[in-house]
Amino acid sequence: MTPPSASRTLAAMTSLSPQSPSSGASRIRIGSAPDSWGVWFPEDPVQVPWQRFLDEVAGSGYEWIELGPYGYLPTDPAVLTEETARRGLKVSAGTVFTGLHHGEAVWDKTWEHVSDIAALTQAMGAEHLVVIPSFWRDDKTGEVLEPDTLTAEQWRNLTSLTERLGREVRERYGLSIVVHPHADTHIDSEENVVRFLDGTDSSLVSLCLDTGHYAYCGGDSVKLIETYGERIGYLHLKQVDPEILADVRANATPFGPAVAQGVMCEPPAGVPALGPVLDAARKLDVDLFAIVEQDMYPCDPDKPLPIARRTRAFLRSCGA
Repeated sequence: MTPPSASRTLAAMTSLSPQSPSSGASRIRIGSAPDSWGVWFPEDPVQVPWQRFLDEVAGSGYEWIELGPYGYLPTDPAVLTEETARRGLKVSAGTVFTGLHHGEAVWDKTWEHVSDIAALTQAMGAEHLVVIPSFWRDDKTGEVLEPDTLTAEQWRNLTSLTERLGREVRERYGLSIVVHPHADTHIDSEENVVRFLDGTDSSLVSLCLDTGHYAYCGGDSVKLIETYGERIGYLHLKQVDPEILADVRANATPFGPAVAQGVMCEPPAGVPALGPVLDAARKLDVDLFAIVEQDMYPCDPDKPLPIARRTRAFLRSCGA
């Protein structure tokens, strides 16, 4: 979204030999997302046009994409199907933002937001809906919007309504929700992620493990996969620059400005090492999407394509 250890990390990663299909490597499907092209909003003059994103993500060697912020890509399924198909692309998931810890009062508004995106996601043949909790401080301005910790009642709201969301989305659209721990939200650190997992029904709620966000918040992705493997339904592959992260923590920098500072970096220069993450995921013996996301909003429009090509080549060296 270039630490001193980058050379050691590179050596460790590139020493991994590609996996054979029988080892389970073929069950991890690699993709990318608008986020890796500096896209955070449906419309923003600093972002690349959606046509350029589709051209470049296909040209980087990816077959799978996410929808990104609703409205960035065409929302007419017929148009989007044509545009993706002629570039050899398929959609793995849509993304929604929720503030379910606020309770029943926000349900109707939340469902209105979710239903449009879920319908498009279903129409595109995808099976997952990535659910990102609302930020407790603004990702652009850093303005504190609410306390950074939840009360016991808010935790009950969050877990029970997320289960309801999982049930409704599955019954109405045939999709599985995967909740995305995220910096500057209430599902962030190992403690809060574990509390959330322990408080929700595994048949209704799975996790989208974003390796970069989890490291940003102090978590160990391999440990989480090994401990809660049955709850991992989706992966976002991302790394953080430890030196910049240390500065971010020291100055309590909000997530948006931290990204502009370069806290999310190009693999394999940061942490966590993605080879061990992929190895741990393979051991789960399930089908998983692993979508590359390197937060870098805002960015020069010519910056993403070379990074995407290098990242895809690097992941191939990890057997993915």
